Amino acid sequence: MFLVTALEMRHNVGMATTVPNASRTARDRARVELTDEIKAVARRHLADHGSAALSLRAVAREVGMVSSAVYRYFPSRDELLTALIIDAYDAVGERAEAADSASRDRAVDARWLKVCEAVRAWALANPHEYALIYGSPVPGYAAPQATIGPASRVPWVLLRLLTDGVASDEIVAGETPAMSRTIRSDFAQLRRTAAPAVPDAVLSRGLAAWSQVLGNINLEMFGHLHNVIHDYDAFFTLQMRRACEFLVRGA
Repeated sequence: MFLVTALEMRHNVGMATTVPNASRTARDRARVELTDEIKAVARRHLADHGSAALSLRAVAREVGMVSSAVYRYFPSRDELLTALIIDAYDAVGERAEAADSASRDRAVDARWLKVCEAVRAWALANPHEYALIYGSPVPGYAAPQATIGPASRVPWVLLRLLTDGVASDEIVAGETPAMSRTIRSDFAQLRRTAAPAVPDAVLSRGLAAWSQVLGNINLEMFGHLHNVIHDYDAFFTLQMRRACEFLVRGA
């Protein structure tokens, strides 16, 4: 029934002969451009002052608008933060998806490594956006449901890798670790939504490997490897290969 309704709607749109209003189109373009400018200024403020200090008034001043005008684009600081968060998740998600797409003919462990390298490369190029989505939570901000889809893009790529690896026997199931009933239920939900036929043992290792990706990036990004590791590229590759070995063979 839904498909029929959707097809009817597309047919009706195709039959319409209304000529777009030129002035409205120009206004829409101007609104998009100004929205992008507001977000660009807000990103600079994130870099200079941090997410907790983001202020719509300060952004408005730099854009050259009165505060009341900015509120027509972003009614609150939280809505502006949400837009920045969604943009960041979509950007890193696109990188991960492109990396996997470019290496689909390779082994699963090689694909995993390419995706991890793509996530790190994006983080290094966009440190403040990375910190916004994978760093400390913004005080007083609660992410709305609109962020869930964008935030899921990278995990979906990694879960697809697990699914492909299990299906091709490149990833061995291994021994299932002891886990609580709640975690088993969580893993069952992951199987239903994104990782069919992936056993608990592999899901557990996959999440551990993903934690290691973010952990290594965070250590590097926030200065915790300074004067400890002198070749960050080589160290990241080493750690990700070890994580791949653990993921694929369970040892």
